[in-house]
Amino acid sequence: MDSIKNPLPPFTASFTPQVPEILYQLNCTIVLSTYQAGKLVFLSAEKPDKLVQLSRTFEGAMGIATTKNKLAVACKSEVNIMVNSPAMAKTYPPKQNTYDALYLPQATYLTGQLSLHDMHWKNTELYAINTLFSSVVKIGEDYSFEPIWKPKFISSLAPEDRCHLNGMAVKNNEIEFVTALGETDTFHGWRDKKLSGGVLIHVPSGEIVLRNLAMPHSPRVYNNKVYMLLSAAGELIEADIEKGTYQLINSLGYFVRGMEKFGDYLFIGHSKLRHQTSAFRDLPIAEKSQKAGVIILHLPTGSVVGKIEYENSVDEIYDVKILPGVSRPNIINPSHPSNKLAITTPTDSFWAVEESKK
Repeated sequence: MDSIKNPLPPFTASFTPQVPEILYQLNCTIVLSTYQAGKLVFLSAEKPDKLVQLSRTFEGAMGIATTKNKLAVACKSEVNIMVNSPAMAKTYPPKQNTYDALYLPQATYLTGQLSLHDMHWKNTELYAINTLFSSVVKIGEDYSFEPIWKPKFISSLAPEDRCHLNGMAVKNNEIEFVTALGETDTFHGWRDKKLSGGVLIHVPSGEIVLRNLAMPHSPRVYNNKVYMLLSAAGELIEADIEKGTYQLINSLGYFVRGMEKFGDYLFIGHSKLRHQTSAFRDLPIAEKSQKAGVIILHLPTGSVVGKIEYENSVDEIYDVKILPGVSRPNIINPSHPSNKLAITTPTDSFWAVEESKK
């Protein structure tokens, strides 16, 4: 009865004591995207024993790309570009001298509903996995998207999600590998063998280097090693490209998706599946995936050292990124009134005064 009288506030999260300690020591912030809740979420630590959360609305938020001072988020039908202004953060009118970073909207690319997954900044150009059109694309101001690459087994570009291309691994600032849930060339063809039809593809050669994967997501190259999440199996693996095999690092026991390395740690997202779409809710691991959250894994030992779990509001997480050197960030979405008052130049920054207050 107490839970009925006193419901939990939205986005209530529990966490192990190690989480704020790790974030505080690393001086970084976790960024999560959740398309189900339509939010971008920042998790940081002001103190070694205090976790701070900030969420902002971005409809259908999925892929995130970060660079030195920029953050891009793929939304339902657009990509929003935010630029960090530390000077504006300090003078943010509602809470001055509170934040050490403030991501302000600077551009919006209207893409249409492409189901953009992983993204990457290559210098000033933004690349994305266009899942609907089974391709790697460039996002810009001239078109909804510019096709750059597609798997050899995809005969033509069509809005049919033929293979569920999803993940992107970058090496030396070039796209090296991508993952797909099937080696298929028909409308939603990947669904028939979604538990074992996944592939890892070497982009420069176009060759498939691993097959028979259980819904692979989030391929990453760290220290010249290829890591990946097998979402349907709840596993973190290291791929052996030469042999076409992989070794298990940790069986995490959740539907895992979204991964970023910082220091010696991997930050891995996991999702609740019981109320997801038919593509995922019938997976064997759905019974174990009761909550969404973040797992912190110490990569040298392969052991889990921290967990964050949402008690409500968040059923799934798509992407996980890290903002280094940031301990208390803020972000303003394009529709927030403060966005209309922020003015920046290469040398200065100003907060305009609302007309009603002049």
